Amino acid sequence: MPKITINRDKCKGCLLCISVCPKKLISVETSLNAKGLSPVKFKDNGECLGCVQCAVICPDCCIEVYK
Repeated sequence: MPKITINRDKCKGCLLCISVCPKKLISVETSLNAKGLSPVKFKDNGECLGCVQCAVICPDCCIEVYK
């Protein structure tokens, strides 16, 4: 079962990963990170396809995909 991890302190909240997730499993957190930005979070409900699109589009390499 694929899963992604997001480094919330590196995330600048560009939201590019949200736009490419086919299952819409990434959303914006309500709390701020150490930089004062709203990072994204992963909704782990077992539906992740492991397509890696989120990790590929992330300009800061904040996302890792585990299959």
